[in-house]
Amino acid sequence: QVQLVESGGGLVQAGGSLRLSCVASTSIWSMNNMGWYRQAPGKQRELVAHITSGGSIHYADSVKGRFTISRDMAKNTVYLEMNSLNAEDTAVYYCNAHTYTAVAGAYDHWGQGTQVTVSS
Repeated sequence: QVQLVESGGGLVQAGGSLRLSCVASTSIWSMNNMGWYRQAPGKQRELVAHITSGGSIHYADSVKGRFTISRDMAKNTVYLEMNSLNAEDTAVYYCNAHTYTAVAGAYDHWGQGTQVTVSS
């Protein structure tokens, strides 16, 4: 079981920035994908950004040009740099790691979530 621990959430004014971090308990080399999802009150959880083991990156249209996902393989850490935040970015942000092995098959691991609140 992979443990994911997020940090960096908080309260920020519209137009401000935050940097989220997600530390994995095992090497992120073993992850097929790692990414960030978010869930706002009354809404479904949605993908924000993910990065594949090969380094390919995908962003949701709503965050393109404002958010940047990156990783530090030596620290087993994935980051989400969020700029130009607005009220619609308010949500609980979850770190996700997707793994696949021939024995266990595909599995999604989740962190506990970190709250991001943007005040207007």
